[in-house]
Amino acid sequence: MRIARIAVTVIATLGWALSLCAQSQDVGRKTYDNVVRKVAQKHGVEPDLIHAIIRAESNYDSFAVSEKGAMGLMQLMPATADAYAVNNFYDPEENIEGGTKYLKDLIKLFDGNTNLVLAAYNAGQEAVKKYKGIPPYPETRNYISRIQASFRKSNIRTRTIIYRFYDGSGNLVLTNDPRLYALNKAD
Repeated sequence: MRIARIAVTVIATLGWALSLCAQSQDVGRKTYDNVVRKVAQKHGVEPDLIHAIIRAESNYDSFAVSEKGAMGLMQLMPATADAYAVNNFYDPEENIEGGTKYLKDLIKLFDGNTNLVLAAYNAGQEAVKKYKGIPPYPETRNYISRIQASFRKSNIRTRTIIYRFYDGSGNLVLTNDPRLYALNKAD
């Protein structure tokens, strides 16, 4: 009887811990959802994919640091952060912006193949090129599985927003540069 009581206590404790973890993820998602949506729209990347990566990388801990030196919500390595103009790893907006730009470049590089994009985000694009596919690293394979549990798409599409306006001479201008559009809409 005592063993049964201990087993019930352990199961109840595990259930409570899993419930707290799920609540933590919900709070994290809500905390950063506006930033994720803004950046997702700006770069044409699905917000659910960005959220899935943040959940897998840092579980919404903006001060997370990995053993390998990746930092922030999207766990950017220093070289990646430099390449995407992220000055403060721990600033959620900067980190999500830089991580999403990197993600969009990987989507283009691997023609939207979800597994290859995720493998490259986790193990690096050179590892994916070297193995001509998903590297045989258990960590990378588990990473892909964790993300695919909530983002079940075999192909990732990006969306480029095209802005339309007439310039000072009355010519129709089509651009994907929101700054150029904003400058000309203000006139």
